[in-house]
Amino acid sequence: MSKLFGFSGEGDFGGPVFPNPKESALFLSAGRLLDVYFPPSKKSRVTAPFVLPKNHVSIEILPDECLFEIFRRLPGGEERSAAACVSKRWLSLLSNIRGNEICKSSPKNEETEDAGYLCRSLEGKKATDLRLAAISVGTASRGGLGKLSIRGTNKASHGVTNLGLKAVSRGCSSLKVLSLWNLPAVGDQGLAEIANECHQLEKLDISQCPGITDKGLAAIAKNCPKLTDLTIESCIHIGNDGVQAVGQSCPNLKSVSFNDCPKLTDQGISSLMSSATFSLSKVKLQALNVTDVSLAVIGHYGKVVTDLALTNLPNVGERGFWVMGHGQGLQMLKSLTITSCGGVTDNGIEAVGKGCPNLKQICLRKCMLLSDNGVASFTKAAVSLESLHLEECHRITQLGLFGTLLNCGGKLKALSLVSCFGLKDLNLNLPPSSSSCTSLLSLTIRNCPGFGDASLALLGNLCPQILYLDLSGLHGITDSGVLPLIKSCKSGLIKINLSNCLNLTDRVVFSLVELHGWTLEVLNLDCCKMITDASLSAISKNCQILSDLDVSKCAITDSGILALARDSKLNLQVLSLSNCFMVSDKSLPSLRKLGQTLLGLNIQNCKSISHHSVDLLLEQLWRCDILY
Repeated sequence: MSKLFGFSGEGDFGGPVFPNPKESALFLSAGRLLDVYFPPSKKSRVTAPFVLPKNHVSIEILPDECLFEIFRRLPGGEERSAAACVSKRWLSLLSNIRGNEICKSSPKNEETEDAGYLCRSLEGKKATDLRLAAISVGTASRGGLGKLSIRGTNKASHGVTNLGLKAVSRGCSSLKVLSLWNLPAVGDQGLAEIANECHQLEKLDISQCPGITDKGLAAIAKNCPKLTDLTIESCIHIGNDGVQAVGQSCPNLKSVSFNDCPKLTDQGISSLMSSATFSLSKVKLQALNVTDVSLAVIGHYGKVVTDLALTNLPNVGERGFWVMGHGQGLQMLKSLTITSCGGVTDNGIEAVGKGCPNLKQICLRKCMLLSDNGVASFTKAAVSLESLHLEECHRITQLGLFGTLLNCGGKLKALSLVSCFGLKDLNLNLPPSSSSCTSLLSLTIRNCPGFGDASLALLGNLCPQILYLDLSGLHGITDSGVLPLIKSCKSGLIKINLSNCLNLTDRVVFSLVELHGWTLEVLNLDCCKMITDASLSAISKNCQILSDLDVSKCAITDSGILALARDSKLNLQVLSLSNCFMVSDKSLPSLRKLGQTLLGLNIQNCKSISHHSVDLLLEQLWRCDILY
């Protein structure tokens, strides 16, 4: 019987709860915070101290084995929770009782305890073995624990250990989702306890747990056949053997993510992919010591892979991507993300486009060798491509941008270029017969300092059906470039972001609201310092369905806020006025009127609005989230 008890009186579990018996009430009152149910009791009518007779015999003299037999016969969860509030010893005993060891009164109670409805999350100092034990006891009779997230600290002392996971495993057999982050004192023993008792586990996320090795992961693989999602990050002792065990023993595995695991190499990835050929649909590899071999295996065995993310793989070269594309195994791939992989070249990315006929979304970040020719050939080869995102690809120029639009064949719906410093205005004379990209609905050109008015004019001619436009951070564009683009959009803009476009004036807003006010829902003019009250007046008259407006750091005064509030047809839900120094207490009545529909108001750094006015707004606009 002694093996039934894991808490032997050390650490959080053992000895009296408080040295002073008068302090026991403190522990009892904390019971509810620890998920232990403590029923309310009537106030005692006795005022005189109650003195036990000298020959009084306490239940505490019983050995653990006897208390164990008593506790497992308690009629219900409320009684077990109440008993757990008595002392740490009782809590430790109760948390070590397995669900199948409890003498249940009816089949109905058993079904409730095994359902797994509840979610619990412990972070920082609150992540302790004591709280896990309380959760184990307290959740069993209230739907059963289904999801548990534990995020600890770097300090091993007073944190979660294997004993805490053992308590969870004994009382939470219904656990389906487990997340363990930054728990240096947790090792294979704790994970094995989860594996031995929680056979319903479907999702496991382990991050920064140096004590967990291949042995612990293999225990999960052996005892949790329903596992579908596995995430391993920064675990220095998990490698090929553990990943191989998962591939061989988890037939329902659908998603895997491995990040910064130095012991995981081509052997582990190859074994996993070849074992999970007909189930694995999502794969993410980041900061691993894998080579072209792993990409070749993915290209051959990834028959049902739909989402693939490859990040910071320094040992993968051009041949790896070329072979992956020619492997003809990624026929179902729909989404591909590649970040900081030096092996992405024009030939490699073209091969990927040809070998993935159902690819709809691709995101390429920090691919320094990718040029205009590669992007143009890829978009031509990827026959199903709908979304293209290029970020920090500095060899992409205006030729690559417009070549992509001309080669998309009426299929591309979203195009995004972010921080591509190679984009600069060129004197391109496109022939009048050039076909327009009528399929493009979303266009983002953000933080590309060389992109100017000439490029915008060409975009207006090529993309007449844009609904979502983001030109934020383009310091070089002016009214002369933006106005033709706005006028060329035939379907009505829905969302437009012009933040940090420093040279735009009210003329752009006048044209925008006149042509698209009937469709415009979101408008961001943050840091457009030449936008004045006149723009707010035009917005209030023309934009009846506008729900989100940001005029932070603009030349807005109280008159503009008054004009905005004057039109009762306006239905704003979010208004941002941060750093509008000329908005003062005089705008209080206007803000109250706007507050009838507002759900969010940002008045941070509005130094002319007094603390008293802010207090009034907080009191009167109680349904609105106010940042100040």
